[in-house]
Amino acid sequence: MKEILRKSRKGFSLKHAFLVSIVGIALSSFVITNTPNGFSEIGIKADTLPKVKIPEGVDPNSDDWRGIDLEPKPPVLPLSVAEEQRQFLLPPGYKIEPVLTEPAIQQPGAIAFDGNGRMYVLELRSYMLDADSKNELEPTSRISRWEDKNNDGVYETGTTFIDNLIFPRFVLPYGKDCILTMESDADNVYKYTDTNGDGKADKKELFTTKYGRSGNVEHQQAFMYYGMDNWLYSTVNAFRVRATPNGVIREKTGFNRAQWGVTHDDDGKLWFQGGASGLPSHFQFPIHYGNFEVPNEFAKGFDVPWGAAVKIADMQGGMDEIRQPDGSLNRVTGSAGNDVYRGDRLPSNLRGQYFYGEPVARIVRQINPVVTEGLTTLHNVFQDQKSEFLRSTDPLFRPVDMATAPDGTMYIVDMYHGIIQEGQWTQKGTYLRTKIEQYQLDKVVGLGRIWRITHEGKERDKTQPKMLNESAAALVKHLEHPNGWRRDAAQQLLVLKKDLSVVPTLKTMAASSKNELARIHAIWTLEGLGALKTDLAKILLKDVNPRIRIQALRAAETLYKAGAKELEADYVAAMKDANTDVVVQAMLSAKVLKISNLEEGVKSAMFNNKAAGVKLIGEQIITPPKPRNNGPFGGVELSKEQKESVDRGMVIYSELCSQCHGNNGMGAPGGNGKLMAPALAGSQRVQAHPEYAIKVVLHGMEGNIEGKNYAGGLMAPMKGHDDQWVADVVSYIRNGLSNDASIISAKQVEKIRAKTANQSVLYKYDQLIKSTPKEIQVSDGLKITASHTSSTRIGGNVSPQSAFTYEGWSTGKKQEKGMWYQVELPKAMNISELQFNSAAIRRFGPRNGTTPPPPPQVTQTFPRKYTVEASVDGNTWENAAQGLTGNEGDNTVPLSTPKVKYLRIKLEEGLEQETENIPWTMKQVKIFGLQ
Repeated sequence: MKEILRKSRKGFSLKHAFLVSIVGIALSSFVITNTPNGFSEIGIKADTLPKVKIPEGVDPNSDDWRGIDLEPKPPVLPLSVAEEQRQFLLPPGYKIEPVLTEPAIQQPGAIAFDGNGRMYVLELRSYMLDADSKNELEPTSRISRWEDKNNDGVYETGTTFIDNLIFPRFVLPYGKDCILTMESDADNVYKYTDTNGDGKADKKELFTTKYGRSGNVEHQQAFMYYGMDNWLYSTVNAFRVRATPNGVIREKTGFNRAQWGVTHDDDGKLWFQGGASGLPSHFQFPIHYGNFEVPNEFAKGFDVPWGAAVKIADMQGGMDEIRQPDGSLNRVTGSAGNDVYRGDRLPSNLRGQYFYGEPVARIVRQINPVVTEGLTTLHNVFQDQKSEFLRSTDPLFRPVDMATAPDGTMYIVDMYHGIIQEGQWTQKGTYLRTKIEQYQLDKVVGLGRIWRITHEGKERDKTQPKMLNESAAALVKHLEHPNGWRRDAAQQLLVLKKDLSVVPTLKTMAASSKNELARIHAIWTLEGLGALKTDLAKILLKDVNPRIRIQALRAAETLYKAGAKELEADYVAAMKDANTDVVVQAMLSAKVLKISNLEEGVKSAMFNNKAAGVKLIGEQIITPPKPRNNGPFGGVELSKEQKESVDRGMVIYSELCSQCHGNNGMGAPGGNGKLMAPALAGSQRVQAHPEYAIKVVLHGMEGNIEGKNYAGGLMAPMKGHDDQWVADVVSYIRNGLSNDASIISAKQVEKIRAKTANQSVLYKYDQLIKSTPKEIQVSDGLKITASHTSSTRIGGNVSPQSAFTYEGWSTGKKQEKGMWYQVELPKAMNISELQFNSAAIRRFGPRNGTTPPPPPQVTQTFPRKYTVEASVDGNTWENAAQGLTGNEGDNTVPLSTPKVKYLRIKLEEGLEQETENIPWTMKQVKIFGLQ
């Protein structure tokens, strides 16, 4: 490894030979010479330069193409690590050095560190291996783990922790020798553990489901991130999840509109990084308080990048996006990776500064957040100098992630890649494709470098962490460390250990430590252990330090949700605090907790405090802004009727069900270590087929559930209430208690009530589960065929069976009468329900110099009119449901078939009147039945 990082002074080195071989260009095209400084250089023979072709149908004199240099050019060649190092431009006193490079790693997309300081690398080895993103979804990516065992600053020892992954979305260390990750076009997050200490995961467990989305790899969820509040967040997804003793629960949040990057500051506020916008996407307030429209978040000129001259002008937006004559980017167009620097081995004026990468511009930006009257404005620190924190003249420098490191410095992840836009934006005929071919950027693949930023006079911290092997008592001491990474790691490990012996120490630290940051982490560690009690919260809510009062308001939300309604007076009082930031926080907490007389309290706060932030939040709590078009990052909203049903169900649950199941659905304590009733939040039973929950509410249940006994003993029947009442409460339980399942209608309840009219006694769990339809999985032996099948995107492969996954299936052509999708069941069974999702296709055009990008073109791909047919033999078909109309998002078709072996969805009508080629698409097909 060290040999790779050293400069080559021996003419044409093995390193150069490796680089030439991976770019795939014949050596006969090169002239190799030695320069006076001892480095070898690679030149190109003039007669081998490729001719640049203008795409067919393009007028070279049009506004979009006028002035473009289309002369043949030498290909952009990768530099050695040492040579690239010399192309960086940094402020005075700063240095950059490699810590891990190819060939040990390839195409790194993100990094994360475990409690022992070992670095996990997300290697996206299938990303843009050619301009058409061919084989992008092949299982060739991996997550590797690296150590610096001899403590010389270079990660020389590594293992492949998980191999053969399909474009993994993130890597999150989660305790000892364990990580969380998921693959593209998937819906499940898995926990991988190395149980025998060989550096390779050998145990795979389901962590949570309903987490993903399909589509372009740049538009899927990414960066699962452990927040200071002990919740897990990610880009794209408008929810957060959290592991509990009774399963993984979730809560809805605002839309973060991010793509590749999540981080947090010393106060635990999350910062999300946009993608195509080139800008941070959400940073004003913690995301779980929802979305607020804040004007002028960015200082004037913030969207203008100041990269070094890269000459090649390979920007997606064309000439409008290029600063001449240096060929650099003139307006941010893409961003990836972010970090609020919280270390202790770089100058103190960097602490709390926000850094993010702009890989199209080949820069890392340093951003100064300025808070005035409760609102944040972002300033580019180097804007006046027309510069950036880190620039490079090497066109292959692609900063895609950054992180405060265990050694107190900051690491930069450089994919070092030819193409940094996904295949959807590099199609033939585009300006970008022309530039890619002109400089042969598609040939530069399989590389990657990770760099350390240091500063003269400040040596990196050489004390290697060993937290995975430490006791809980030892971990508590790390909460006082000046490096934020160490505090975060210690907190996470303490929460995952669940060792309550340290609670007294944590309480003392939270209440009276002289270290302000240690107090903050102690508060949240107590919250994560379930050991933050109302008495301590009340003390902290009156602390002399406003920063602590803010943390107490946030942490006490957990207590309030669990039933500590006596804290309501404290939230009301905090809205009258003398400190503006405390008032802002109190209003946000009051909003999310839905405290009584919220509007009255907000108006009082606005009357007493004239700060701009108080006014903005207050007005938008009272009159919420209309939701923006969320582009590829939004979800399908509930209808007005569905929202009203869930709201009614919440009232019923609060008045009747919460006494046993708990205010937050986690189960109320019943004594002797038992719960009064099972947890409903995060329950897979509750979120599976709706018949289970409806039957329980109608007819009740008694006895143990999956081997567990509960102090309450039984669930009383509620069949005396009408169908809408049952639908309301079940809808709230399935959709409002950290769950994410379909809304129930009164008609569904009516059918199940009629079907179970003879149920005269309480259900036993075993009896109930046998009589409830189960989802039939592909692994059970389903066979799927279709009249038409096509890939849903560039670089993707699809089969009819893929509709059962999150990837999805498409006809690939305009909907026509008679098109069908067929499922052969493993054996004849009664089918009770069919579900599928038809998502809209959103197409993004060029930005044409605008900020933000123009809204996408939306194409609805649901089946317009269809029939569901059933068959015993696959030859003779009977209608199981007909005259059906599809809709965007989830589609549910209740069925009641005799025992059948085949099920078929068939279009009754085509789209002959439509001029656009609108296909029929589906994903996540689910069939429920009884054998």
